[in-house]
Formats: sequence, C-alpha cells, structure tokens
Amino acid sequence: MKPRSIVFDLFGDYVRYHGGRLRLRALTDLMGIFGYSAPTVRMTMSRMRREGWFEARRVGRETRHELNAKSLDLLNEGRERIFTRLREPWDGRWSMVIYSVPESGRPTRERLRKALSWLGFGPLAPATWICPHDRLAAVTAFAEVGPVRLDLLTMSTSGLAADRELAARCWDLAALNSDYEAFIAAYGPQLARYRRSQIEGRPAFQERMRLIHDYRKFPFRDPDLPIELLPEGWFGHEAHEVFTEAHKLLQEPAERFYLEVAGRDG
Repeated sequence: MKPRSIVFDLFGDYVRYHGGRLRLRALTDLMGIFGYSAPTVRMTMSRMRREGWFEARRVGRETRHELNAKSLDLLNEGRERIFTRLREPWDGRWSMVIYSVPESGRPTRERLRKALSWLGFGPLAPATWICPHDRLAAVTAFAEVGPVRLDLLTMSTSGLAADRELAARCWDLAALNSDYEAFIAAYGPQLARYRRSQIEGRPAFQERMRLIHDYRKFPFRDPDLPIELLPEGWFGHEAHEVFTEAHKLLQEPAERFYLEVAGRDG
C-alpha cells in the first residue's frame, strides 16, 4: 500500500464524508497504522499539494488538508468506476480511439494510455484502443492536452464470434479471472465474521482499507464487458458482490475508529 494510494483512499472513503478536510497530525496517525513515518507523510502531502490535489490551511499550530474541485472530480470518477457495474443490454457497438503522439510526447502518451485503461479501453493495436461502452466523450479532453491527434470512431463487427475474439485479444481475461478468484478466496470467508460484527475499531479500519486497496486495481484491468463477451466461469461479478458487501459491513466500525482519530470536525 503506497502512501499516495492510502491518502486517496482515506480522502475518498472517509474525509470527504466528514467535513472534507483532515489535520496533518491525524493523517500521520492514520497512515502510521500502515507503517509510514511522519516525514514520509509530510513529503507525500507536499508533493500532492504541488500537483494541485489538495489545499493546505494553517489553523493555529495545525495544518489542515482540504479537498478541492480537482480531487473531488477524481474521487467521484473513481467511485463510479469501482462501485458501478453496467447491466444494460449491449448494442454490439464498439468505441474506437486511434491516437498519434510524437516521440517527444512520450509522457503524454503514457498518460493517455493510463486514462484509456481506466475508462475501459483495451489495446487492439499499439495506437488503437477499443471499448464496448460509449465513452468517447471522456477521451476528447486529451485532444487539448499536449501534442495528441485523436480519431474517435464507432464500429461493429460481423457478429458475436468476432466480438468475443476482439475481447480476448484486448484483455487478458484468464489472468484477470484468476485474480478475481483469488480476491474471493481472500475476502469471501471473512463475510460471516463481518456479518456477526466480530470486528471493531482499528482492525475494522485496517481491513476495510486493505479491501479497498486490493479491489481498486480491478477497474484499470476490467472493461466491465457485456455478459455476451465474458468467458465461461467468470468470477468478476461474484468478486464485486463480495467487495460491496464487505465494504458496507465494515463501514460503521471503521468510521467510528476514523472519527476517534480524526475528530468530528476534520
């Protein structure tokens, strides 16, 4: 669990719902649970402030970090991708992005690829990515960032067999399914304990943070394919159900612990 990821998870799952701000001392105490020292926390927050993710305010001798429009947008988008699963019938149409970035724009190209993965696109070819959902509008912002040329298209194939073949080429579904199965094996047996409220305080907070951390990686890899395109024996839906139930069951004890450390006014 990298410190930057912990910060986003803390602000996304706790701070935003309790005032939108957090004292540096409380943040240090919370991140100390995961082995990070005060200097590491200060350095992490300093970097994230310079990147524009947070506002820092002095209140007496305290420093408070507050969410801003940029960080809230990121957290809202992340929550949508993590918690929402599309169940509408698929119309058989693919969104396609063909991009061209000069060699001098390598950092821009890497940011674009990362954004496409987050939006559910997969690489059909090195500069051609496709997605089974209509998310072309979300890609247009990159046309104004750096030396990027984008061709945004909608396409369809000759039929379901070809669609399945495309899905298998663009995503490593076997590896993803194996990781979903491992997630279920790790957290599924814990649900009975969570349902009986046999976990409180710091352990509940720790387990919920690790649950979020372990599941958060999947939206980068899983395009949320329509049912028609999924291989047999798919564990993704069950893993999502395990995650959402565990996340909800741990919420009350974890939030109580968070508020004890952070204080109700953030």
